[in-house]
Amino acid sequence: MGRAIILMMDSFGIGGAKDAETFNNKGADTLGHIARANGGLRIPNLNRLGLCEAAKGASGHYPEIGAQTASTMQYGVKYGHMSEISKDKDTVSGHWELAGLPNLKGWGHFPPEYPSFPAEQKKKICTEAKLKGILGNKAASGTVIIQELGEEHLQSGKPIFYTSADSNIQIAVHEQHFGLERLYHLCEIAYKHVVPYNIGRIIARPFVGEKAGNFVRTTNRRDFTAQPFGETLLDRLKAAGKNVIAIGAINDIYAHRGITREIRGSGLKDLWNLTLAELKTAPDDSLIFTNFEDFDMLWGHRRDVKGYAQGLEYFDSRLPEITFGLRSDDIVFITADHGNDPTFTGTDHTREQVPALMFGKRVKSENIGQRDTFADLGQTIADFFGLKPLDYGRSFL
Repeated sequence: MGRAIILMMDSFGIGGAKDAETFNNKGADTLGHIARANGGLRIPNLNRLGLCEAAKGASGHYPEIGAQTASTMQYGVKYGHMSEISKDKDTVSGHWELAGLPNLKGWGHFPPEYPSFPAEQKKKICTEAKLKGILGNKAASGTVIIQELGEEHLQSGKPIFYTSADSNIQIAVHEQHFGLERLYHLCEIAYKHVVPYNIGRIIARPFVGEKAGNFVRTTNRRDFTAQPFGETLLDRLKAAGKNVIAIGAINDIYAHRGITREIRGSGLKDLWNLTLAELKTAPDDSLIFTNFEDFDMLWGHRRDVKGYAQGLEYFDSRLPEITFGLRSDDIVFITADHGNDPTFTGTDHTREQVPALMFGKRVKSENIGQRDTFADLGQTIADFFGLKPLDYGRSFL
């Protein structure tokens, strides 16, 4: 039995969600709008693997990527587009649904206005963590609120608590002055006290700098995620004795469950290097699962159209390196967990369809069209490994 590789382009939506209006995201199209705003995109390999056809199927029009050079990715390809059935458009819901566990009930959410967090909850966290209090206590952009409150944090020692449209509490502190391990411990305490509110994640957001305007978040983010409420593809693979190699944020997103090897990393270059290194050495019966989070964290949320475009072109330029490590029975998937259109209003995720691209040396080319749930990808991988079918999804193997 060969191996399956998932290249998760976090937030890379391709438009066309039928329920986008429910989320106030009608017209969102991450790929299409980036291509238009950039005057084209140099993505010959993604184009060869069916991305533009998938985008046309989802949104009704081809993205304006312009003329492309020839691609060396001469594999059989199955391409299509997947809709999400989870009740939220967050990272955790998208990833869990891809692994066969859609979030049909949805998460709890904190209100955006001050004070966002219940007084009783705040008191319990501060008491257990021995804090004098917290700053923020509202919905905010993480890069903005550290400039707004960073100096007060340094003077008072109080951590900055904030939330977003997703189900979370994010805690920002100075990496040196407050301390990383203390931050992580605080997040563990906070998570314990948000369980009754059905909150998806506590996110540690360390930063450095000494004055407003110079504060910068570091790469030592860590997510403390709710335990999956049912069995995922990863759980089933591990139980069957398969290898589940999680690279980057995948470890946190699945609450470290169903994983046999955890590899930390950040940044497109580093994550590509780690993925290709594992591709050279991972045995048969392995799933290699990488989350490329920069698309979401650095460019989507920050509404950086140019940065997102450059990231797409860099990602595309690395794709041919797959050929050096791919075995005859291996299959590779390229997909996403939600959208984050950097041309859209606000700074939150956008409800969109995502690409379902599958290629390999023995894959027979096919347009697999509209898929009704992200879980089709997980079901396909379960089918590939000969596992019992998951509860959701249809295989397109």
